[in-house]
Amino acid sequence: MDIQSLASRVKLLLMDVDGVLTDGKIYNVPGPDGKMVETKGFNAQDGIALQWLTWQGIRTGVISGRDSPATAERARQCHMTYVYQGHIEKIPILEEILEKAQVDSGEVAYIGDDLTDVTIMRRVGFAVAPANARPEVKAAAHYVTGAPGGDGAVREAIELILKAQGALGEDSKALRDGQESARHRRNSRSSHVFCG
Repeated sequence: MDIQSLASRVKLLLMDVDGVLTDGKIYNVPGPDGKMVETKGFNAQDGIALQWLTWQGIRTGVISGRDSPATAERARQCHMTYVYQGHIEKIPILEEILEKAQVDSGEVAYIGDDLTDVTIMRRVGFAVAPANARPEVKAAAHYVTGAPGGDGAVREAIELILKAQGALGEDSKALRDGQESARHRRNSRSSHVFCG
């Protein structure tokens, strides 16, 4: 199958965090109690693209080897359905998510940058590696982004998925319809977090 065909089947996007949603750098800064707090930087354009997937009914999630409050907060802001942290062994988590989501592995896209991601990438329908991924990861990917992780790689992969599904392009009516529907839902709630 070609890239467009693989992307057109996606119903669920899963990602690693460090090196995919971020540039892989982890910052330790002193908290108010003097203890070190871990933080990371996330890309705003990746965030809005994750919002677009939600509008199209495509669920998202992360599987990360690290536990991070920053990741949990970003996942909440971006309305991710599946958030698994502290898991180096990712296959059991993938299987659990597939069962919960009731999707076939061929309908899953996964973006990963390091060796622990390759096992998942070989099991999903659309495997993506950011430009900064290890060579072994790029070799396992169906698609390698031009952008590195934390700097638009997720946005690039999402745009590819949405274009393949007819939701983004010259006439992005499907995306506008999704945005209008989201606006209506947001107006009916008292608070909303924007994932930009």
